[in-house]
Amino acid sequence: MSENSLTSSSLPPPRKPVLPDFQQRYELLVASISDYAIYMLDTEGYVSSWNAGAERFKGYKAHEIMGHHFSRFYTEEDRAAGLPARALAAARDEGRFEGEGWRVRNDGTRFWASVVIDPIRNGAGELLGFAKITRDITDRRAAQEALRQSEQHFRLLVQGVTDYAIYMLSPQGEITNWNVGAQRIKGYSQEEVLGSHFRRFFTDEDRAAGTPERALETAAREGRYESEGWRMRRDGTRFFAHAVIDAIHDEQRTLIGFAKITRDVTEQRATAASLEQTRNALFQAQKMEAIGQLTGGVAHDFNNLLAVLSSGVDIMHAQQPGPTTLRVLDSMRRAIDRGALLTQQLLSFARQQPLSAALHQANALIGSFEQVLRRASGPQVSFIFDLAPRLASIVVDEARFEATLLNLVVNARDAMPAGGTLTLETRNVRLAENEVGTLPVGEYVRVTVRDTGTGMTPEVLMRAFEPFFTTKPVGKGTGLGLSQVYGFITQSGGDVQIRTELDKGTAISVFLPAQQGGIEEAPEAKPHAERVLVVEDDQLVMAVACDLFETMGYDVLSAPDGVAALRLLEQHGTIDTGVDVLFTDLMMPNGLTGLELARIVRERWPGIKIIIASGYPQQALQGEPADLRDFDFVGKPYRLADLARHLRAAG
Repeated sequence: MSENSLTSSSLPPPRKPVLPDFQQRYELLVASISDYAIYMLDTEGYVSSWNAGAERFKGYKAHEIMGHHFSRFYTEEDRAAGLPARALAAARDEGRFEGEGWRVRNDGTRFWASVVIDPIRNGAGELLGFAKITRDITDRRAAQEALRQSEQHFRLLVQGVTDYAIYMLSPQGEITNWNVGAQRIKGYSQEEVLGSHFRRFFTDEDRAAGTPERALETAAREGRYESEGWRMRRDGTRFFAHAVIDAIHDEQRTLIGFAKITRDVTEQRATAASLEQTRNALFQAQKMEAIGQLTGGVAHDFNNLLAVLSSGVDIMHAQQPGPTTLRVLDSMRRAIDRGALLTQQLLSFARQQPLSAALHQANALIGSFEQVLRRASGPQVSFIFDLAPRLASIVVDEARFEATLLNLVVNARDAMPAGGTLTLETRNVRLAENEVGTLPVGEYVRVTVRDTGTGMTPEVLMRAFEPFFTTKPVGKGTGLGLSQVYGFITQSGGDVQIRTELDKGTAISVFLPAQQGGIEEAPEAKPHAERVLVVEDDQLVMAVACDLFETMGYDVLSAPDGVAALRLLEQHGTIDTGVDVLFTDLMMPNGLTGLELARIVRERWPGIKIIIASGYPQQALQGEPADLRDFDFVGKPYRLADLARHLRAAG
């Protein structure tokens, strides 16, 4: 037996249905429906049938409503507006009317209804009436309204936030909405960013590194991505941002986008950095104070021991010993003297050396010590003096200040074993609170020694001022140079700052309090220049030239070659360099002659008077490709009268 025959035999046998006619069946169907109000209207809108659902929704029995106009279900406002008539007209003319609105029950209460009205026509197309279906959707509308209000409140909340940029991204990273905070922080209006990729807010470096894409991948994989970094505003400026990206999924866990929240934390970061800097400065000051106290105590005790040894050597000398003993005593005396010098250095670091402080002009001290500093810098170093013309006075011990400069210059020279440029600069500065160490707000004189040498690592920088710490080979340094600088400057009421970058050089600046009323006034106006730049590669010749110009009352800048001279002029400004006279040797190293330097200066700074000097007579130089007659020329050796005459001619 087949499967079909088995299945068929298990079914009840068919029989002829016994049902009412079509009209009866329709009436029974409509009458049994209770979830919808289904009733008929005649062509004028009067109720001609009524089902159980209509009675349940509207509260009317059939005998109470039959023959009444359906407009009684509308609110007074809708009846006054003619809505019932328009609904019938729309159904008649357009074949259907559909809408939602408030309707009124028999007891006067209202419910929100979904209404459909269809016209009923006979075979000839003649209108017989209308079929009206109404459903009570008050609960659904209430839920929708609650959802709408919730969404509106959320939008208002998001749009009201101005301290955070809150916006949505598509799964691909395109911006789909934008709040007021985003516009305030990033500078873009909503119209400018919608549809664009959020990578536009990242820096060029981050975009090249794929940071935006990696952020979305992480958020999609892990549900969240959090980071901090530099972001770009519309005007091209940067701000430091804290950003969070959250993945958004639908009910089927399909990724539909990302929520992104960004906050500008630039000020907080700067405040935290300032606080950390202050803490580090305080820690460094406390550490150096502790080391100083320990060092001072050790040096004091060591001095006592040296005094005993020194007295013993003197006593033994007085006993007229033999030649061998004398040689031993001489060696001991030299050792004692070296020990005494060492203890003086230690006491200087510990700020326990008495100072002979007096009011001085830093430029004057540097000028009188310039030749020593130049000799200490060595022949391979290009030494530039960049001294501010109106420098405040300072209270310092002259000898210790010179020792400080010498220590800094020697350190800078040693950091440039293959040669380089060393600059000694003076400036008037105003410091904010804790801008340098723990110095209070006020006016200071800053003296900076800057080199183009090897620089320091962060580890070396942290220990640079510690006594006996040195990176030099054994026998090349005691490690007391910078410690002496630190001790003397802090004992004088100032502080020391080091700025360094590995393989790019170091700048060590000492800050000393400026003295009120101690400003060095600029010289009175002269018929000639106020400042001269002397360019000469021979140190002795340069010294003589500088002395001659200073004798005539000029402020003097100096450079060892043409390249250094141009660098110095550029540092003073692109239009007004503050230099009135260029006095340059003709033959110089580094590939730039005095004549070439003069031409560049005349083209870029036409207001500078130029004098060229040479050991050759001018007549012997006429064969040069360039004609020296364009510039004033002085032959070597020159005297004060010669310079004065040529300065008048150049003017």
